[in-house]
Amino acid sequence: MYKLIRKVLFLFDAEAVHHFAMQSFKLLCHSGLKNIISTRFTINDKKLEKDFLGLHFNNPVGLAAGFDKNALYLNELQALGFGFVEIGTVTPLPQKGNDRPRLFRLPADKALINRMGFNNDGVKAVAHRLRDWNLKTLKQSNKLIIGGNIGKNKATSNEEAWKDYEICFRELFDCVDYFVVNVSSPNTPGLRELQEKDSLRKILGYLQTINQAQPNPKPLLLKIAPDLTQTQIDDVIDLAMEIKLDGLVAANTTISRDNLQTPAKRITSIGNGGLSGKPLTKRSTELVNYIHHRTKGTIPIIASGGIFNGNDALEKLNNGAGLVQVWTGFIYEGPALAKKICQTLLSHSSN
Repeated sequence: MYKLIRKVLFLFDAEAVHHFAMQSFKLLCHSGLKNIISTRFTINDKKLEKDFLGLHFNNPVGLAAGFDKNALYLNELQALGFGFVEIGTVTPLPQKGNDRPRLFRLPADKALINRMGFNNDGVKAVAHRLRDWNLKTLKQSNKLIIGGNIGKNKATSNEEAWKDYEICFRELFDCVDYFVVNVSSPNTPGLRELQEKDSLRKILGYLQTINQAQPNPKPLLLKIAPDLTQTQIDDVIDLAMEIKLDGLVAANTTISRDNLQTPAKRITSIGNGGLSGKPLTKRSTELVNYIHHRTKGTIPIIASGGIFNGNDALEKLNNGAGLVQVWTGFIYEGPALAKKICQTLLSHSSN
């Protein structure tokens, strides 16, 4: 059924369809159908539950940052069976992001290219929304875990970037269950320069100092790019261990355009942006495997990149990930993806 719907949706602008689809789904849930939808798409089974980062997850399948940037669809995404949702990337001040069009489909590759540019409502608006949601779900059992993905505003220089991350961290501290520092998006000019060891130490070390001064520190993770060199990966791992980072997310989108089936002319016409989807499956698994073995499993990993089915998720978990996140796979495979992945995980847990 979804394949037919997808054919129609893919006839229209990708970003416009995203908002239309989610707003339509929100209306469905608000019309009193949420419980029916939740029953259809959610699997509740003790075998799927996971204790990770000091948190209890109903299942290990999450939605990566970038899908619900502004925490607008948490109820709806919970109804679709996700164990956790990462909101953001959130910046201190609201920003429109890059000019449209900025989201492109590559159906031949089961991929997307985006150059959104951290478009979001700003941290105060998102924090207000999250506080309201937390109040409404306070007594809810099997509560959805929320991650906060934080970044810097485009106008903020790299030298002053640590201030933006601090603002977001403090504003969201009581609203989210864990934090992910995003310095790996290719769509904010100069941002990836912050992945260098000295720049990272300044940001992460400062955030960790603030974090550890809290009565109940929150898990603090770093999202890394799949385009890092071996030396850069080792530097990130060494720094993560040095400042006792709680985990890594592997990986963000790539700037590589290697081995794509989409015609080169089409790729050139799209221009810059981060590539996500099937082309990242192998690379993200390699990253997860390397980090896991290099650290002897001492650094928790959330795997993201090219997960389209249960076997993709299993591969990530078997290579050392504790949780998995989907994004592009959700667009191509449809609203039942989390359920299908959970079904596969259950079938293997009973073997």
